[in-house]
Amino acid sequence: MRVLVTGAAGFIGSHLADRLIADGHEVIGLDDLSSGANLRPGVELWRMDVADPALRERVAARPPEVICHLAAQVSVRASVADPLGDARTNVIGTVNVLEAARAAGTRKVVFTSSCAVYGVPDALPVPAEAELRPASPYAASKVTGEVYTRAYHALHGLDFTILTLANVYGPRQTPDGEAGVISIFTDALLAGRPTRVFGDGKQTRDYVYVLDVVDAFARATGERGGGGRYNVGTGLQTTDRDLHTLVAAAAGAPDEPDFAPPRLGDLPAMAVDPSTTAADLGWTPRTALPEGLAETVAWARERAARS
Repeated sequence: MRVLVTGAAGFIGSHLADRLIADGHEVIGLDDLSSGANLRPGVELWRMDVADPALRERVAARPPEVICHLAAQVSVRASVADPLGDARTNVIGTVNVLEAARAAGTRKVVFTSSCAVYGVPDALPVPAEAELRPASPYAASKVTGEVYTRAYHALHGLDFTILTLANVYGPRQTPDGEAGVISIFTDALLAGRPTRVFGDGKQTRDYVYVLDVVDAFARATGERGGGGRYNVGTGLQTTDRDLHTLVAAAAGAPDEPDFAPPRLGDLPAMAVDPSTTAADLGWTPRTALPEGLAETVAWARERAARS
């Protein structure tokens, strides 16, 4: 089938493009190349902004059966500094994609959400049916995207699956976003630069490997999971301090971070429950954190050697 991947030159999108091509699908990638340049062989690239009104015409000319919508502004801090810019990309861009899908007769949209939509949860790991409590413009824009996706289903019958991602890490990652700390630690430790842990190091996150994540997307492009929202994570919490130890071990570097004052607005803890994802999509995470970090560090080391 033909699949349009928005954000196809980005961290997750490029891995998804690889997976879909390997599965025998035709892949069109939409990306403005503003925050990623991972252009993959075999992908037909549409270089354009996701909010560009011309998208509807482009999609109508080459109707995809499925759209995997990953193009986004992903930084919480950037959203606080520029909420209008965040909304333009994450809200207007999403509506633009949905409208193009509706007009072209696309069967399904797979929408990328974030565990940030849960805010400070009542219990961990957070179930997929938990209340949404966005506490930043970024999280609010992701909730809004979910609402619009459901509205297009109600109005036009456009099928959808919402994937709510935990903190994704792996090769091709940039320092942006919550899981960007792995890239920051990796690059600094390989270069022998100082590293920092904020607060007391007890803040936790749920880290899920990028190839496991794209497996969830690949499964969601089919008939399963229609009309549902699913957590894509491990359900496990890793503290910042323990994460530094694991990255240092993978890099063969000293585990001696500096400590800095806590950052305003950082959530104290997060992990998502993927049990309904396993039940409905047949998806479970398969990559343990030490294994995924070893792959991530190996990629970063090779990249540094080439530069």
